[in-house]
Amino acid sequence: MIHYCYMNSPVGELLLAGDKTGLKLIKFPKSKRTYGPLAGWEEKSESLKDAVEQLDAYFAGKLKKFDLNLTPDGTPFQQSVWDALLDIPYGETVSYGDVARKIENPKASRPVGGAVGRNPLAIIIPCHRVIGTDGSLTGFGGGLETKKILLALEQNNR
Repeated sequence: MIHYCYMNSPVGELLLAGDKTGLKLIKFPKSKRTYGPLAGWEEKSESLKDAVEQLDAYFAGKLKKFDLNLTPDGTPFQQSVWDALLDIPYGETVSYGDVARKIENPKASRPVGGAVGRNPLAIIIPCHRVIGTDGSLTGFGGGLETKKILLALEQNNR
């Protein structure tokens, strides 16, 4: 059974979902790609309490590393990319090429970009810390303004 809840945050409303094994999803329901609970999900905020509390602490600048059981669904390649994203230090950024080298597939910048774009656990798996090689901000599920806010939050609380 997938449980879900919504939480308010400085970057807008977030949709969180998980099951007894862990947190599976954090989405921006009001982003370009509208996302809401799927049929059969049950609204139950109590089972997502730890995630909400840690996200609140993150937005308050008090938490720099999450301690949650994460169980995102994805291909082995996507999982390897998401694992690499978890190693990006708070307040720092890397390029898609850096991530490709980290997963020992240096020519895979484009596929890495695809995997980053499909990250189901925004903020906690910090895809907002991945930028273009030239330092430019690139796509983000919550929008570029949200990406700017998250990066500024981290820079200000290092």
